[in-house]
Amino acid sequence: MIDLNSAGEGLDGYRLLAAQLESLLADERDFIANAAQFSAFLYTQLDDLNWAGFYLNRNEELVLGPFQGQIACVRIPFGKGVCGTAAQSRETQRVHDVHEFPGHIACDSASNSEVVVPLIKDGKLIGVLDLDSPSVGRFSEEDQAGIERLAAIFLKSTDC
Repeated sequence: MIDLNSAGEGLDGYRLLAAQLESLLADERDFIANAAQFSAFLYTQLDDLNWAGFYLNRNEELVLGPFQGQIACVRIPFGKGVCGTAAQSRETQRVHDVHEFPGHIACDSASNSEVVVPLIKDGKLIGVLDLDSPSVGRFSEEDQAGIERLAAIFLKSTDC
């Protein structure tokens, strides 16, 4: 596991993760297979996570996709909670303390911070990548940039 929160290691850590992810996904194009691999990769390679996975756009509603962690909410309306807000706005949501986020949906009461990246390919919202942590303030701007880069690698490597 790479400790990306250690001083000076964040950018180098994400560069290494990007290279590893490209290699992991190089020989497969199937969305579900790659989403399952990517969520497992994030869950095992990033420290201090309690959930890593996908919600997929199904007729303007998010439906649970491949993930690692505790059981999760199955459906999230656009505009509701952190994931629904990311889907509706098409902008990454990085939340320092989810309990202060208006309309937060507590699928796992142990989650305290979250980053959600909308997955957009050819102008179409495919879904969102959701990472949760039990620590308040777990995700920095550096983490957000690194996770967005990893999400871009996933989308490039996947047919959807």
